[in-house]
Amino acid sequence: MNLNIKLKRGVFLMLALALGTLISCDEEVGNGNGLTATNVDASFTVTPVAGAVNTYLLTAQPKGVILSKWDTGGGAYQGKMTETISLPDAGTYTITHTAIGAGGASGTATAQVVVATTDPAKGNLVQGGSFETAADQAKWTVLNLSATGVAFWSYANKSATIHSPGGWAQEGIYQAIDVVKDKEYTIDMAVSCPSGSDETWFEVYVGTSVPSSGVEYKDNKVMGLSTWDGCAKAAFSGQLSKVGCVKNDVTGTVSNVVKFAQSGKIYLLIRSGGNTFTKDGITVTKIELRGK
Repeated sequence: MNLNIKLKRGVFLMLALALGTLISCDEEVGNGNGLTATNVDASFTVTPVAGAVNTYLLTAQPKGVILSKWDTGGGAYQGKMTETISLPDAGTYTITHTAIGAGGASGTATAQVVVATTDPAKGNLVQGGSFETAADQAKWTVLNLSATGVAFWSYANKSATIHSPGGWAQEGIYQAIDVVKDKEYTIDMAVSCPSGSDETWFEVYVGTSVPSSGVEYKDNKVMGLSTWDGCAKAAFSGQLSKVGCVKNDVTGTVSNVVKFAQSGKIYLLIRSGGNTFTKDGITVTKIELRGK
């Protein structure tokens, strides 16, 4: 009888010790054991790049950081601990760095960069690219592609948004721009959507053929979003050159660089629609075409 009591006491004691160990381990998770970071240093430096006009090197401190996100004014994107950026236009820019550490903890730091003069070789050739005023919006021509008008563009909050009920309804906007033969240009814009789509595209073209109402434009696709290629399926926000996944017709890669065989007029055109289109629409602003 005494032996049974001793055995039972021994079992209870071992259970109590085991439970105590489990509780102790549980408490350590939130108390600095390294599984969850509590303080993430997002500090970074901004250094002008020697020999390059209005070009800057962003360098984040790496300690305790496993992922970096940067925002230079066109939306946050995932980048590296060191990023080289170009700010061609004169103005004051706020650069934001979000550092993400263990367990998803994050920290944010900002810095202002003052650009004194515009780079004459990289001036933006797009007019009204921020859709800020009625005059800006008037720089764009609507390409009617949806017979019933159910797909349409709207202007608000210094941006343009393409809306579609789905069922493959689409619509485009475009403007004419003069370019120089054999000169390289880059195209970019800020794009965003708080919800995803399915069987949807948002494509950017720069072609020499004149857009025609009711005719799907296909002249020289440069970049874009496509659920078939793996982007726009979920919410997104950032520069199209960073969040897009559509390949350039000329290079066969994801690239926003273009050049033309002759000087003269080209048409910068955005065409978007889909089968199961996001209920929120896809919004675009800060559209740029610049000399490289």
